[in-house]
Amino acid sequence: MLFAFYKLKINTLWSHSTKGAENGVLTVMVGGGESTFEKAQPIMAAFARFSQLIGEVGAGQLCKMVNQICIAGVVQGLAEGLHFAKKAGLDGEKVIETIAKGAAGSWQMENRYKTMLAGEYDFGFAVDWMRKDLGIALDESRSNGANLALTALVDQYYADVQALGGNRFDTSSLLARLDAIHDKNK
Repeated sequence: MLFAFYKLKINTLWSHSTKGAENGVLTVMVGGGESTFEKAQPIMAAFARFSQLIGEVGAGQLCKMVNQICIAGVVQGLAEGLHFAKKAGLDGEKVIETIAKGAAGSWQMENRYKTMLAGEYDFGFAVDWMRKDLGIALDESRSNGANLALTALVDQYYADVQALGGNRFDTSSLLARLDAIHDKNK
């Protein structure tokens, strides 16, 4: 009976911002049955540029965890790179314009570097939400045996941002943490 109930359900999680939803360019990670996924495709097409059936119900959530794990590492690397550029006396704008065209380029870099350089952190997914998501991923990793050392570290860094009053800052605010540490150590 439970199988019959769940075979008609899908779970969907998405990646991109509110702006992405408004522009219909979300990426949707889906868990559920193939026929239910196919029936839901026209609805998802209204707000998504891509949707993928990952596996059974629950697989969409697991895929979203992978997404958040990857974003956390990318944003931490971007924050450290911008912090390093600033401390080295480089023009951050020129640095990013250059490296974004190579292997270091990413959506986060293209869409967040200007606000990061300006110290503005109200343009995306909130730190509180990222910590919730990373907490889910870290809990799951304890169940499945995955080693998420960097994710755990970045989660702690986001806790530091929260301690600075940045609960509603966007996830690129990891740079604010580095700047605060630098300012404290002057």
